[in-house]
Amino acid sequence: MLYKSVFARYMVTFGMIILLSFFILAIILSAMIQGYNEQMTKDDLSQAAKSVSDIIENDLSNSYSQIGDYVHSDYDSVLLSISAITRYMNELYVFVTDRDGVILIYNDSVPDMYIKSNLSSETVRQITEEKVSSFEGDLDGVFDGSHYVYAEPILSARGYVEGIVLACRSTDYAVSYVTRTIQTIMMASMWVMIAAIIASYFISERIAKPLRAMSRAAKEFAAGHFDVRVPVSGNDEISALAVAFNNMAADLETLEQTRRTFLANVSHDLRTPMTAIGGFVDGMLAGAIPPDKYEHYLGIIGNEVRRLARLVNALLDLSRIQAGERKFSMASFDICELARQTLFSFEQKIEDKKLNVEFDFDEDNMFAIADADAINQIVYNIVDNAVKFSREGGTLRIGTHVKDKKIHFSVYNEGVGIPSEDLPFVFERFYKADKSRGMDKTGVGLGMYIARTIIEAHGETISVNSIQNEYCEFEFTLKRDTSKQHSRS
Repeated sequence: MLYKSVFARYMVTFGMIILLSFFILAIILSAMIQGYNEQMTKDDLSQAAKSVSDIIENDLSNSYSQIGDYVHSDYDSVLLSISAITRYMNELYVFVTDRDGVILIYNDSVPDMYIKSNLSSETVRQITEEKVSSFEGDLDGVFDGSHYVYAEPILSARGYVEGIVLACRSTDYAVSYVTRTIQTIMMASMWVMIAAIIASYFISERIAKPLRAMSRAAKEFAAGHFDVRVPVSGNDEISALAVAFNNMAADLETLEQTRRTFLANVSHDLRTPMTAIGGFVDGMLAGAIPPDKYEHYLGIIGNEVRRLARLVNALLDLSRIQAGERKFSMASFDICELARQTLFSFEQKIEDKKLNVEFDFDEDNMFAIADADAINQIVYNIVDNAVKFSREGGTLRIGTHVKDKKIHFSVYNEGVGIPSEDLPFVFERFYKADKSRGMDKTGVGLGMYIARTIIEAHGETISVNSIQNEYCEFEFTLKRDTSKQHSRS
């Protein structure tokens, strides 16, 4: 279960990557160090052998004809020269032989136990005739173990081979040097790897911690607790995800509150008319209501049935909009005439409130290209709200103006208005300006959401401007039919 967590997976992944990286690095460094050490050994051997050979060749050409005579007569001087050349070269052994492979002299750092035999004729032949300068082995039994060997012939003034200089170094020394170097690198790498794993731990924890917090918050959401938030620190992608998560949580909290409000409103709107209808019908059936009162109570029942129909239609509209099933038929129509006809349907309510109705049209007739039925639904909804929330004797003004080749349709009323803190939510689902239901007894908070959805489907905009207890004004735009306007002019 632990391995299934993001933190554990990150740690295992980082650990494997680090181990694999250091393993590959160790192999590469080992090969490089070994190659470098071999090359350095060959350079040391070559340099030592050629230096000794040059000294002996120079002395032979000046004073001696035989190398054996030269070494025996000037042994200490030759040994001093060899020791001086090899002094700063670790575990480097130099031998001087005659033309037959007999060892004449070697530097004093060579253990006596090493000298067990002379060179074979085959080895001498390979060096002198086949020009084999470097090889690896025990040098015909001279050494107990394998050595790197570099051979340099000693030539007389006439170019004849008089002897051989052999520079040697044990392969064990080279291996131990490489081993020590690799051990040092591995030790340093181990500390670096530990530091990398510790860093990986904190990086993984930094990534996993907010994810665990989001997981816990999601479980709280599942339990219905939408007030939980994820701590945010930094400004990287994880922090941005945490901010987005918190924004989503806030939206869910708002949606949940809205849903509860909606359910309460719908329950009230369903229960009230159904209770009234059921009560009146039961009264008629039981004889509690006399027949001469049937017409009056049937009228009340009819109003309540229409109220239920409006609620059901609003819910159906919402369902169709969310499913993307509502299609719009674009055609040219007179928006001014549509506004007049809408006002006529509110004539009695306007008179009851003694509202002062004003028309503010740029032209008597203005043609828009839109779905007339859908726009009529929006205008009816906005005017209904304007009349409902107007104060008695207030102004109700409908305006149509042309700006930037678009028709701006507005409905203004003086009355209770909308609180400034509620303005951003006017076009959200289930929003109701009259939360107390003192004036708005029929709405369910879907009208403005449907209006915004319809307007946006037309590619236009809708907005609201209001000051509480003073006024409220809704405005939306429509595409103007310029061909109709030009034909009228």
